[in-house]
Amino acid sequence: MMTIKIVLAGPRGRMGREALQLIHNTPHFQLVGAIDRVNGGKMISEVEGLPNIDAKIYTDIEECMQKEMPDVLVDLTTPEIGRRHTKLALDYGVRPVVGTTGFTSEDLEELQQIAEDKGIGAIIAPNFAIGAVLMMKFSQMAAKYFQDVEIIELHHDQKLDAPSGTGIKTAEMIAAVRESKKQGHPEEVEHIKGARGADYDGIRLHSVRLPGLIAHQEVLFGGDGQALTIRHDSYNRASFMSGVRLAVETVMKIDLLVYGLENIME
Repeated sequence: MMTIKIVLAGPRGRMGREALQLIHNTPHFQLVGAIDRVNGGKMISEVEGLPNIDAKIYTDIEECMQKEMPDVLVDLTTPEIGRRHTKLALDYGVRPVVGTTGFTSEDLEELQQIAEDKGIGAIIAPNFAIGAVLMMKFSQMAAKYFQDVEIIELHHDQKLDAPSGTGIKTAEMIAAVRESKKQGHPEEVEHIKGARGADYDGIRLHSVRLPGLIAHQEVLFGGDGQALTIRHDSYNRASFMSGVRLAVETVMKIDLLVYGLENIME
């Protein structure tokens, strides 16, 4: 199998550390560099807490792209940085695999056009956990038969965005097969603003942020005399790595932008 040269953005984060181990332990993956706002000029092996990998750390993504000429950029940073990195990677002909949420529809349209113009692949995934993707797909299947649905997503208390990218993506997938419907009593009153959660085409989304959680979501469907709950739990960040590996391998074979891991899972 062809060796895939990878640059990782965000090596010191919890997801980044797991991704370093994934790359290091996958024979056909080669880490050729990392992008970090600190430790510029050091090797990964020289940073306390990171694995013994001889790959240089850069603070300037363009310098990294020019010197290392990677095949793939894996970005596990923040929404603002992730958007910038994705565009720069495409400009340099590098295929981005992005686990950062917060992309707007306008962002995705712009990046899709760049990817198409350059004829290279890009994957943006709100969630890399295979089980979470299946949870979203199963929820879309159920939504054809249950119109009343609410989404509860639960994450650690350091998560920056709400609702989560997975919650939004789930609502989008459900809305694609469900007739628009405002749920609850037609004269419903919120005595405290936000009590009913966010509203996406009548689907209610609720965000929970607590220490001790990692990433969890349940989708609740209600019908006459019955209820259906579809739930996924990630208990550690290793749960996301099978999806990262799949995305890196797949992005080398496509020539367009894909949003959502469900679109590359057969």
